[in-house]
Amino acid sequence: MSANRYKQKILTFGGGTGQFHLLSGLRELNDTRLITAVAGTWDSGGSSGRLRTELGVLPPGDLRRCILALMESEEQRRVAQRLFDDRLEEASGPLKGHSLGNLITARLEHIFKGQDRATDATRALFKIRARILPVSLTDLHLVAETKKGVIIEGETNIDNRGIRKDFDPKDKISRIFFNTRADSNPAVLKAIHEAEKIVFAPGDLYTSILPHLLVEGIQEAILVSKAKLFFVLNLATKKGETDFYKAPDYLKAFLFYLGDANRLDYLIANKNDMEKEVLETYKKAGQELVELDEKVCKKLAPKAKIVKANLARYMRKEHLLRHNPEKLASVILD
Repeated sequence: MSANRYKQKILTFGGGTGQFHLLSGLRELNDTRLITAVAGTWDSGGSSGRLRTELGVLPPGDLRRCILALMESEEQRRVAQRLFDDRLEEASGPLKGHSLGNLITARLEHIFKGQDRATDATRALFKIRARILPVSLTDLHLVAETKKGVIIEGETNIDNRGIRKDFDPKDKISRIFFNTRADSNPAVLKAIHEAEKIVFAPGDLYTSILPHLLVEGIQEAILVSKAKLFFVLNLATKKGETDFYKAPDYLKAFLFYLGDANRLDYLIANKNDMEKEVLETYKKAGQELVELDEKVCKKLAPKAKIVKANLARYMRKEHLLRHNPEKLASVILD
């Protein structure tokens, strides 16, 4: 456990690896008792999706990543990551392929009768001092519509759109919505009111970030909050979601769902020059680095300060481009 230099009330919205890396950095630099991680609950694929269908629990995947990121003991995180990621491939029957971490979370939801109480139980089990909250306790199904009117149902189908044989990169996503009313978790609304800084982490724009703003009361609570509001740009585009997007495209979509272009305080962007090898690797996968057009971004969000920093790191063994956790957290905390 490190000596935390900062004591700021920070709330993060997100999902997947983007929020995981942001929380990992905040864990090292900020008092963890003042961190609140808000996770999405509309995942429909993989182990999370199966548990949702078979057991009627809310999808635990994003919550599990938050739990792992906010464990304060390095040794505990190392063991927990291996345990949580174990997929029970040698099992037969209904358990085969499930993430053990998801099974633990799902079982606690069954025992404690609710995902909010199950998450608190998981925090107690792993001695996590930060708060981890599901954004909604409602069973949610995300839907996207493209410019040509194609309807895509389910977070996983939207997420995997880029690998379909009939995928048309020019037919961009025009809107997203839930097919049922999305009631907010009251604890999240309270946390927004108490926060000093609210951060939308990097992540899949239409499946991890923007859906939070569709949950009843979330957008409204952010607009009246006195907290500084941050939007962290992705490092690279995602095939099927943000093909050909530049920074203004991300910002425009975010501001549309936020509902007030003057509410954003900080836009966080990467300025690393990546090696040719990295660029080629991503280009082959249908991805490009997100270009920052400051003039257009300033027109879109006139009151926002654009902060540029060397935030990217290339993990050679995995061929992955990711935000450096402590550099990203440091920029936000500073």
